[in-house]
Amino acid sequence: MSLLLALAMTAAAPACAPDALGTARTLTLPRTASAWGTAQHAALPGLARGEIVLTFDDGPRPGSTPRVLQALADQCVKATFFVNGEPLRQHADLARQVRDAGHTLGMHGHRHDNFAQLPAEAQGSDLKAMLAAYVDVLGERPAAWRFPFLAESPVMMAALASLGVTVMSVDAGAEDWLPAQTPQMLATKLLGQLAKSGGGIVLLHDAQDQTADALPFLLQTLKAEGYRVVHLRWE
Repeated sequence: MSLLLALAMTAAAPACAPDALGTARTLTLPRTASAWGTAQHAALPGLARGEIVLTFDDGPRPGSTPRVLQALADQCVKATFFVNGEPLRQHADLARQVRDAGHTLGMHGHRHDNFAQLPAEAQGSDLKAMLAAYVDVLGERPAAWRFPFLAESPVMMAALASLGVTVMSVDAGAEDWLPAQTPQMLATKLLGQLAKSGGGIVLLHDAQDQTADALPFLLQTLKAEGYRVVHLRWE
């Protein structure tokens, strides 16, 4: 790339607003059979108190994911999206838009089933379908997985370990799957949980309209409370 082209691309890139939450830094993890998140496992190593990793589940969904992406872009924030296989195939262009915006993607089950309640064969079939959808749509090997409902199973934990896939649980959330919640209600819940955990992995859902509606306010609130966003990558 020529120097003039590089300068032109830099000039064209939108600058973050002075009051944007921003992304403080990127934390790169190895592709190993690890499990993080104090709801079920150890705390994610390398995070300081007050640092958070924003994660979103259940997408991509055309009605809400684009608004989540816009809110993140407005605040110069990078996040991790745990996608389901069925909507991933149905809305492949939107999934690639998430990736191309600089966010990280992981797996969340092909059909969003409760793996702890499935026969072993069905668990394996779902994982196979999820892996195929991820590779077909995104053209790369997945590095991370979050269980739907956080319902871990020994069968799946062993299968993911054999693939060197990291399991991501959570440290804090807003319970944004519950209906009829205002932005203030979601912010109050999230701040309450973060006060207990001191930071860590935050669980939200980009497939929820109320989350997309509330996200600008949530990000502004996190900024006002002094939280710093860390973006996850895998080697």
